[in-house]
Amino acid sequence: MALAIQDPARGYLRDILDQPEALRATLEGLRHASDLGDIPVRLAQGDLRRVVLTGMGSSLHALYPLFYRLARSGFAPLMIETSELIHYARELLEPGTLLVAVSQSGRSAEIVRLLEQVKQTATLVAVTNTAGSPLALQADRVVLTRAGEEASVSCKTYVAALMALSWLGDALCGEDAHAGLEKLSGAGEAVSCYLADWEGHVRALMADLQSVRHLFLVGRGPSLAAAETGGLITKESAHFHAEGMSSAAFRHGPLEMVAADTMVLVFAGEAGTSELNRRLADDVRRAGGRSALVVQDETPGPFNLPASDDVVRPMIEILPVEMMTVALAELHGREAGAFERASKVTSEE
Repeated sequence: MALAIQDPARGYLRDILDQPEALRATLEGLRHASDLGDIPVRLAQGDLRRVVLTGMGSSLHALYPLFYRLARSGFAPLMIETSELIHYARELLEPGTLLVAVSQSGRSAEIVRLLEQVKQTATLVAVTNTAGSPLALQADRVVLTRAGEEASVSCKTYVAALMALSWLGDALCGEDAHAGLEKLSGAGEAVSCYLADWEGHVRALMADLQSVRHLFLVGRGPSLAAAETGGLITKESAHFHAEGMSSAAFRHGPLEMVAADTMVLVFAGEAGTSELNRRLADDVRRAGGRSALVVQDETPGPFNLPASDDVVRPMIEILPVEMMTVALAELHGREAGAFERASKVTSEE
């Protein structure tokens, strides 16, 4: 099958291929980043009684690995969409709250409203790609990603945010920052290794996805970041309907939709629940649908990921979905990532 994909030197596809460099630049920035001051101590001592994690879209979904990490470390984090926080849960924004806000632009409509509400109340840590943004300027501490300018759909800013949030998790949990950075140092190479055959991945997926009409992306734990971001960016970049959810939630209803034109992309994820996810992929096939398992496997293929540390896995799990968005756009005669109604920064609530 001949490929007639968009020019890899421009737009969304260029940003996908720039992800290894975005990760390397962000890692270098984190090596020289300022610490969080007394925030980890205040958190450990209970002066900060609550941790609230917030963002919109992929910025919210990127918080899943940090959410579970904080929970496993004995904290009780809350994760809430910024639009809901500012209208229905603003009582959480009090002096005893540590607020972690993620926004690539640092100036979306909801973030600007949040900044109006949070003044002199919660302690604010910002994770953003834009140093001079309102979010960065008002935050008590800033964790800066260095993904560079992004054309449209979140890709390199998303993986860079995952890296920054992993660093933030080390700091908040009082873990060895140097050891954490060493674990993250393999991220750029892992992404580069996968993307080396991006054309082959897209070609294979164009053949696999021709008859698919319904797409679900499912996982558990930290893999929810890729599942839910994947559902979002597939709609956004390829104008193809997709849903991201937990593997367990899929069994609670959507399993009834399984048919020959349904594909379920299952993220195998962490060892503790990977067997449950594998079983779901098998059950989808037995029910007459199609499934694919995203695993760490050196065998060539669009759903096989390079081996990496657990903290790096969320950064590479999104790659097969990105390849799927390019393939689906091509199959339906669209330019992947070309906005028709949305904009890079959402300026209205």
